Amino acid sequence: MLQEKLQQVEIILASQSPRRQELLKGLDIDFRIETRPVDEVYDDYLQGGQITEFLSTLKAKAFSDDIQENQLIITSDTIVWLEGKALGKPKNAQEAKNMLHSMSNKRHEVFTSVSFTSSKLQETITDCTEVYFKEISEAEINYYVETYKPFDRAGAYGIQDWIGYTGIDKLEGCYYNVMGLPLPKVYEWLKTNSHRL
Repeated sequence: MLQEKLQQVEIILASQSPRRQELLKGLDIDFRIETRPVDEVYDDYLQGGQITEFLSTLKAKAFSDDIQENQLIITSDTIVWLEGKALGKPKNAQEAKNMLHSMSNKRHEVFTSVSFTSSKLQETITDCTEVYFKEISEAEINYYVETYKPFDRAGAYGIQDWIGYTGIDKLEGCYYNVMGLPLPKVYEWLKTNSHRL
């Protein structure tokens, strides 16, 4: 079992996201939360999953000077990719409404990268899920933004919220990836690589 393989490893999840914390708890492994400030800036030429890979690795570098031998740092980044543009977290209600309006009746991709960093290795995995939104009315967008205040969510929505229940037509790929952590891939990586930590 994974829990036994990781008994000697202190796992640190470097994320304030309640969703990532909840998802990782679902694997029944012990971890603690620790975040460090990072300036999340990337070059314009990066596309889709390249952006999340860069930012996830950047977050891991904040820990690189003082990782202990038995520690594993897990960092992550998620973006919504729509028509060649990255949608991060909205700064205010109007920006959130604009993002949702731009995704209405369209397909977009959600990229999440997860970096695993120990004193011996640094590896990153990336997953992509295609999400198809139905047409969302102005009233529905206003209701969602005013009620759920999705300002801490890439693309201004949470798939596990009201907008996910009412606005998403279908998705192709991992549901948990859209929440911010591709759990099956994370579990597989930990199971396969625990002996290398």
